[in-house]
Amino acid sequence: MKYNDLTVNKNTRPSRKGRGISAGQGKTAGRGTKGQKSRTGHRKMPAGFMGGQRAIMQAVPKLKGFKSIHEKAEVVYTDRLNELSGNVDNYLLAEKDLISSPFVKVKVVSRGELTAKINLETQFASKSAVEAIKKAGGSFKKVAILKREKKSEK
Repeated sequence: MKYNDLTVNKNTRPSRKGRGISAGQGKTAGRGTKGQKSRTGHRKMPAGFMGGQRAIMQAVPKLKGFKSIHEKAEVVYTDRLNELSGNVDNYLLAEKDLISSPFVKVKVVSRGELTAKINLETQFASKSAVEAIKKAGGSFKKVAILKREKKSEK
């Protein structure tokens, strides 16, 4: 072992500030005298605080409204379901190009006349759409949104 290979471990004990003048970091505890930075809590300023002047988020004009982070459900109308029969789920609706993908939210909305007897399994349906499906002799079952299978790493 050589002298230049030696490592010095830093003293891990925290310094005890503000414990009297003779303690080295006593009285003002290294903060100087007076001013905002000498006060308690000066390090916990809110994000964007600019020293008492108006913050940039308050100065910049805002856009009206807001943009939702939630995906909107794709709408399927009941008159488009007349082409189908039997069990209808997201996979069948995507196969018939009524929705973009089987992994999206789907809401069935009433429009026109429904004559086909179908057993619908989607995420949402309006009350009038459920009534139209039952009137045609079918049923509606609410199911969870389908998740994509993750690719296994090899």
